[in-house]
Amino acid sequence: MTDLFGTAGIRQRVLDAWVSSPARFREDANAEEDLALGGYRDRLVVELAQNAADAAAHAGVPGQVRFTLRDAEDGPTLVVANTGAPLTAEGVQALATLRASAKRDDGDATDQTAAVGRFGVGFAAVLAVTDEPVILSRTGGVRFSREDTAAAVAGTDTPALAEEVRRRDGHVPVLRLPFEADGEPPNGDDTVVLLPLRDEAAADLVRRLLAEADDALLLALPNLERVEIDVDGEVRVLAGAAERWHVHRRAGELTAGERDRLLADRPTEERARPYWSVLWALPRDPATDVPRTVHAPTPTDEPLSLPALLLASFPLDPSRRHVAAGALSDRLVREAAAAYAELVQQRAEDGAAVLDLVPTRLASGVLDAALRAEILDVLPGTPMLRAVENGRLLRPADAVAVQGSDRALDAVLAPIVDGLVAGRDGRTALDALGVRRLDLGEVMDQLSATTRPPSWWRELYDALAGQVADRLAREALGTLPVPLADGRVVRGARGLLLPGDDLPAEALSAFTPYGLRVVHPEAAAESLERLGAVRTNVRALLENGAVRTAVEHSMEADDPDEIAAAVLGVVAAADARLDGLWWLGELALRDRDGELVPANAFVVPGSEAEAVLDPDEFEPVPAELVDRYGPAALEAVGVLRTLGTTTAADVALDALPDELAHVDGLVEWAAEVASPGAMAGELTVVRDLDWVADDRWPRALELLGSEPALRAALVEPVRVVGAGGAVAEVLSYPAWWLRRNVRLDDGGLLAGRADPDADPALAGLLEAAPDWLARLDPRVRTAAGLVGTTADLDADGVELVLERLADPARDVDAAALIELWAGLGALTVQVEPPARVRVLTGGGTDVADPDHAVVADAPMWLQRTDLGGFVVATGQAADGLCDLLDLPLAQDVAAGRIDGDGTPAPVPDVVRRLLPDIPGTWWEHEELTVDGYEVSWWVSDDGRPHAATSDGLAKALAWSAGRWAQRHLIHAALTEPERADELVLDGAFDQES
Repeated sequence: MTDLFGTAGIRQRVLDAWVSSPARFREDANAEEDLALGGYRDRLVVELAQNAADAAAHAGVPGQVRFTLRDAEDGPTLVVANTGAPLTAEGVQALATLRASAKRDDGDATDQTAAVGRFGVGFAAVLAVTDEPVILSRTGGVRFSREDTAAAVAGTDTPALAEEVRRRDGHVPVLRLPFEADGEPPNGDDTVVLLPLRDEAAADLVRRLLAEADDALLLALPNLERVEIDVDGEVRVLAGAAERWHVHRRAGELTAGERDRLLADRPTEERARPYWSVLWALPRDPATDVPRTVHAPTPTDEPLSLPALLLASFPLDPSRRHVAAGALSDRLVREAAAAYAELVQQRAEDGAAVLDLVPTRLASGVLDAALRAEILDVLPGTPMLRAVENGRLLRPADAVAVQGSDRALDAVLAPIVDGLVAGRDGRTALDALGVRRLDLGEVMDQLSATTRPPSWWRELYDALAGQVADRLAREALGTLPVPLADGRVVRGARGLLLPGDDLPAEALSAFTPYGLRVVHPEAAAESLERLGAVRTNVRALLENGAVRTAVEHSMEADDPDEIAAAVLGVVAAADARLDGLWWLGELALRDRDGELVPANAFVVPGSEAEAVLDPDEFEPVPAELVDRYGPAALEAVGVLRTLGTTTAADVALDALPDELAHVDGLVEWAAEVASPGAMAGELTVVRDLDWVADDRWPRALELLGSEPALRAALVEPVRVVGAGGAVAEVLSYPAWWLRRNVRLDDGGLLAGRADPDADPALAGLLEAAPDWLARLDPRVRTAAGLVGTTADLDADGVELVLERLADPARDVDAAALIELWAGLGALTVQVEPPARVRVLTGGGTDVADPDHAVVADAPMWLQRTDLGGFVVATGQAADGLCDLLDLPLAQDVAAGRIDGDGTPAPVPDVVRRLLPDIPGTWWEHEELTVDGYEVSWWVSDDGRPHAATSDGLAKALAWSAGRWAQRHLIHAALTEPERADELVLDGAFDQES
């Protein structure tokens, strides 16, 4: 076998060195072990591909490499075949010499940056999977063997070396002693590397590394055109990476001064190669995974958060896994940032969106942070953002974005805002680039200085539709310029009117002198409504302050007819009712004589209003106005068709709103029904009651009861909330007014007269109402002040009833009087106590002084002849009569003390059968006196029944048991016990509880 590469000489020189210095053996073994287990532990595929790329570069041919993994009888083997320059003696020397590289060829920067294997030690990566690597080339072969190396060391017969081998458990350096090998590369390849794999774990590692090989390998090794990977017959080819990636390269050579400064701390071989290179690659397919580590140019452990692959000639530390810190790395960071900015610009020029390429996330490591910082320093000066107006590329430093804008708004603002770029997407990236942001308020200031047609403003407002939904944006748009129909441009949309199709701006010109501000029809847009403009339906227009001012001053206007025509024309166009616009009643209209008269002084001809209102105060509106605008439009501006109503909400009764200020007597009503500070949630009044003609009240009252709105205002009470929160329902204003002002032909008030359906006992004390009132709704009659029951009496009515009851000339029977007492006692009105009162005396009624009358709230007191006349009532009615008549209760005048104890006796069984809950014992008296006055029965304060007669016993038992209505049944049982069964049967149907 011919030793073509002088391997024997190399072995001898190495062995001699080890024999003369066993420490050298230890150093070589440690260095190889560090490489195999450290920096090159998982770089087998990369390093072998790198050697293939270098070989192709030296030969000037397209680089191709094929990895083939097969399971053979003697174990799995990896075969790596490539084209290019064959193995040379210098190459063998480099393989056998740790940290010595054969790649020292001189050349320009381009050549040197293409040859990426710079250290000559990458072949050590094979030791991670094999102990017997073989290289066969067209020029010869060489092999390495752990077993043969161990034998060669043992053959030196050097005890010190033997001790070193023993200490290392027999492990020796593999790549220091090359051996000649026979064979040639098959299939026309120039070089083949044979790696018998150490074990299955080594095979698994090879399979993983081959599976991980991707486009990054081709991008890192530009001289490598094709990589073929064959694993157990399954073939995968890597080629054409440039077609799948956007690639940008930047390379150069350090000047002499830069070499001295930047390479001073680098190894000798690196100082001899003053070239640098940077490559950035972006995947054309967004779904492609980008390696997340820096390649230098093969993979390192330096994390990278940027969305592109970086391959650069960074100097590495001894582990070959990390970039070495220092001036050279700093220079490469700057070059990488410049190259990245160039790539971003290229992509922007190609029309790609590039904001995703701007670093915005947190850095993943020290080198990543340095790259990001340098990139963010360079990108603001890089043309990369497309101007909205003309598409030219702008530097971020020259660009402007509008806060919260979108594509539609940007398109409208582009001619106004110089350097405008789209700002909604990629906001974080734009901020990182330092793009100046204009808030909408600043944009509004710029817009105020521009002159544009109304149609352009409409485009702007439509484009703002997305912004006006945001509260903060609406605040910024508070000074938005808006063109008006009269040619002016105002700042801010709030309060402006948006004309509808049925209300063209020309029709509103009559109100311009009064401050009516109408948006130009060509600029009217819905977004202005969100900014405070009011859509000009008829009601919104009429509620506008300018229209109200015009109406209120129409009597003095230069052209009142123009204002009248404008208002009536607008009102006539309305599809809905226009209730509540009370000030329209002040609109000046011309009467038949051509004089100006407020609209609310007219009535519709033939209407209910004409039938009931005073003709001296109200006249029919001219027929030509009725014909032109119709009765409905005239009624809307205050011309009366019927009695009108006005409704106001949340009314402070001690500070009435303008629309109620001139209603007759309303202030007095409010002061009477509520205390200061009271509020009415809703208050509806009937206007013009004071203008009803005296002889037309029958028809007016029928009108009040027949029209729903008028009737509700009259009969429904008003809910009032006092200053302290108490809620009460009070008499309505129309009812209050009618009761104080409506008089009949006899000159007397209608209020206080007996209702046609009044209780007879009450009717006998009051004047009768006219017969025509019987046609009215009962609730309307009550609201007008007619009295049907004592509950309908007000304070004046109560005083009148008490006065007439005290008239001795009147004949009032006891039953009627007791009925009246029950109703009067339930009232809460406050009146002056009467000087004389009607009382029960004996079997009839009489009039007595209050000093000779008491209120009896129990029937036993009626036996007392010493107390004077009696006013009879029970419970709360008795207390009410005491207050109303200023009388004491009987028990407040007399003690009601029983004289003597009496004899206890059992209540007869027949009575107990009738009423099981009756007391079981009563007290019998031969003669029963109370406070010295003889009575037939009494019930003591502790509920004991006392009696001197059978009738008295029946009453005492019934009252003590709370069964007063059954006293007659009890008396029958006491006097006719033989009827017990009959009485029990009758009692079974007694409905009294």
